[in-house]
Amino acid sequence: MMTYKGYSGNVKFDDEAEIFHGEVLGLRDVVTFQGRSVEELKIAFHESIDDYLDFCASRNEEPDKPFSGKFLLRVNPELHRKLFELSTKEGESLNSWISLRLEQLASREP
Repeated sequence: MMTYKGYSGNVKFDDEAEIFHGEVLGLRDVVTFQGRSVEELKIAFHESIDDYLDFCASRNEEPDKPFSGKFLLRVNPELHRKLFELSTKEGESLNSWISLRLEQLASREP
């Protein structure tokens, strides 16, 4: 995973073409980049983000924003209560407690 100006890019290696290629994540538009070395890949990633932002500005359009770190989650009231009680028992706010649990789950993913 690469980051630049708050945007993230996912990178894969194409063994047949012997090239790294990636895509900027979280955008409605498709923004890609590629390079034969790590250095080329980083430069291409930065240029792709800068080009995307310039393109949006030239069209007087707001670019898609990087993730803010906020999202709304609705659960049933009983689960809400149970989670609050668990977080309180551990001396944490509900938000911090859930955030930690989500980080633990996300770290298990490849």
